[in-house]
Order: sequence, then C-alpha cells, then structure tokens
Amino acid sequence: MALNILLLLVLIICLYTDLRYKKIYNLVLFPTALLALGYHLHSGGPAELWWSIKGLLLGMALLFIPFILGGMGAGDVKLLGVIGAIAGPSFVWIVFLATAIIGGTISLVILIKEKRLLSGLKSVWYTFLSLLGLVPRVNMFGTLETAASHGGSFPYGTAITAGTAVAYLVR
Repeated sequence: MALNILLLLVLIICLYTDLRYKKIYNLVLFPTALLALGYHLHSGGPAELWWSIKGLLLGMALLFIPFILGGMGAGDVKLLGVIGAIAGPSFVWIVFLATAIIGGTISLVILIKEKRLLSGLKSVWYTFLSLLGLVPRVNMFGTLETAASHGGSFPYGTAITAGTAVAYLVR
C-alpha cells in the first residue's frame, strides 16, 4: 500500500514536470528507486530485492532502444525503471504494453492532425529497414529537439502515466 502511494506521487510529480518543463528529474527518480529497493529488501529479504532489481532493469531495458534512436528522453527510461523497481517485472511489462498502445495512439493523432501521417510512416519504415541493415543507417526520427521544433513530439511521461493507470486496472 505504501509503495502504491509512493508510485502515485512520483507519477503525478513526473507528469507535471514533463508537461511543464519537458523533463523528468533524477532528483525524483533516484531516491524513489532506492526507497523501493530498500523497502523490498527489508520486507522480503534478498529474494524480493532481486525481484525489484529485475523490475528496475526490465523497465529500463524496454525503453532503451527507443531512447538510443532518439525517440524519447532518458527520464522516460528511468521512470519506467522506477515503476519496475516498485511493482516488479510482470507489472512493468503490462505498463510497457499499455504505454506503447497509448503512446502510439497519441502519435497517430498528432500525425493525422498535422497532416504528416504518410511521412511519419515512411520515417518508421526506413528506420526499421536501416536497423535490419537493408538500407544505409538513417536517423529519420531526428533528435527530440528537431521533432519538437516541428511539433511532432509530446511528453512521453503522459503515456507512461496513463499506461500505469491502465495496468493497475487490468491487474
């Protein structure tokens, strides 16, 4: 129960800072991760600590490639890791899937609204082909700053927060 309240507070803070400043702060994430790990060690010993570490690592691993490709910020990666540290690997997997669906839907709405759906789909396709080595390496997404200057980005913390809410509902 205490960790659920902690997670709710962290999500509210990170959602606010992501919407307002386009940043998710380490000052919020690192202490929360340490608290979660410490709580699990204290309440369940080394086995529960390992469960929490697996959740942390899985959460971060799931968003690592999109981060490397420039599709999101490091704060988003660490936020999903913190969710995993608090609620474990199976929960963070559900959060990731719900977040991907919500984030993809938001992205489609933005692309349709800005009349850039075809170019957006081409960008995804060419990036995929370059990852497979079928075409020369391209960075069709550009950087977050480039995407933001063209209006093509949104604070992904919104999708992570919504995905976490959905995961709690289907849990």
